[in-house]
Amino acid sequence: MSNTVTNTPGTSNPDPARLAPEAVIAQLRTMRSQIEDVAPLSKVQRKLVQRRLRVLPKTVVEASINVIGVLDNVSQAIGQPLDEVRQLQDESLRWDAVSDEARAFLKGIEGGNLIRRQRLALIATQAYSIGTQLAKDPAKAVLLPHVEEVKRLKGISRRKKTQAPQTPAPSPTPAPAPIPSTPAHDTSTSPKA
Repeated sequence: MSNTVTNTPGTSNPDPARLAPEAVIAQLRTMRSQIEDVAPLSKVQRKLVQRRLRVLPKTVVEASINVIGVLDNVSQAIGQPLDEVRQLQDESLRWDAVSDEARAFLKGIEGGNLIRRQRLALIATQAYSIGTQLAKDPAKAVLLPHVEEVKRLKGISRRKKTQAPQTPAPSPTPAPAPIPSTPAHDTSTSPKA
């Protein structure tokens, strides 16, 4: 698969440094296969891990790691040499930077695609408007079924937006049954009549 945009007949040569979407996907998959510990988590798992991390802020974790270096007994007790723990800490910080950069990259891709979709919507609106005007000419009646189809689809789209989601009406809760009155147990020591 080529990493560059393919040239279609009638178009100018694209910039060879620009990647086609399929090439970006292929490169992302290649990178993912080359990275250790890529572990997608479910929403539940992610929330659980984040909740656990909130209990131990980074400052507490860093201070606790320093405890390992004070005595060899601590390192032996947890089974983790200080240099390996420090390496894990360093990797965590470096992968935080990768995560930030990937998030910025994704936001850029999403923004670019929103702009593309906006341009398409503008072009489509213009095409429909011009097509509607041209379809009034009997010589251009070939446009009529296409314009009518767009009009039908727009109507369906409007109806879907105006219909509020149906929420079931709450079922009436029955009133609590009256508590039968029972005579109070007489605990007095006075004689009964």
